[in-house]
Amino acid sequence: MDIIDTHCHLYVEEFKDDIGSVISSAKKVGVQRFYLPNIDSTSVENMLNLEQRYPGVCFAMMGLHPCSVKENYKEELAVVAEWLEKRCFVAVGEIGLDFYWDVTFKRQQYEAFNQQVEWAKKYNLPVVIHTREAMQEAIDVIRQHADGKLKGIFHCFGGSLREAEQIIDIGFFVGIGGVLTYRKSGLKEVLKDIPLEHLVLETDAPYLSPVPFRGKRNESAYLPYIVDELAMIKQVSPEEIARITTANAKSIFENNAV
Repeated sequence: MDIIDTHCHLYVEEFKDDIGSVISSAKKVGVQRFYLPNIDSTSVENMLNLEQRYPGVCFAMMGLHPCSVKENYKEELAVVAEWLEKRCFVAVGEIGLDFYWDVTFKRQQYEAFNQQVEWAKKYNLPVVIHTREAMQEAIDVIRQHADGKLKGIFHCFGGSLREAEQIIDIGFFVGIGGVLTYRKSGLKEVLKDIPLEHLVLETDAPYLSPVPFRGKRNESAYLPYIVDELAMIKQVSPEEIARITTANAKSIFENNAV
């Protein structure tokens, strides 16, 4: 199988001692590409170093995570703008809205989200969207920017069928990861009615490990657990899941490889 991890933070501290074996283990189970979403100015150096270490394997995005939108958000956005001007990236991400932990900077999150979507349109890049306790709000923002060309992924989807349908209606893909294996997530029922042509695979490593690794560090090598779960839901072979979701991922990123 040829699988793509469309969302993984392999440059963070949790992988500093064994990243080589992490990537090697993932390749052994078919994961051939790893897409790296940025967090903020503190993560850029490690992310770009990993991309340079694994050219054609690891691909960097550029963006400001909503949880990093604080008092200094304008300075952080300036860093994003500078990097987007300086070199090519595969996407603007991860960006979005997160009202789970704190809504102190809610207005600023909206400002940062809108600005970064505009930059994505300027550079003809897809967007990778983080949303927590703000799914409908994020969908509404993207709908306002939709122009027939803007594309991207709502990563780590765990929403309702209606929300998934809205995402598909605006031409975006749904990112599916470890949450699919959680008994109480309800995602299995939602995905029964969503065609595979609208799904991509991800891990969000080192977070959100699938069962049976829940609570432990997530890795791209665990993607086959997502593939197998999705294959059971859709009543098709794992190879078919891999083929379609990989084609979907390539359709998003293929024109933006660095």
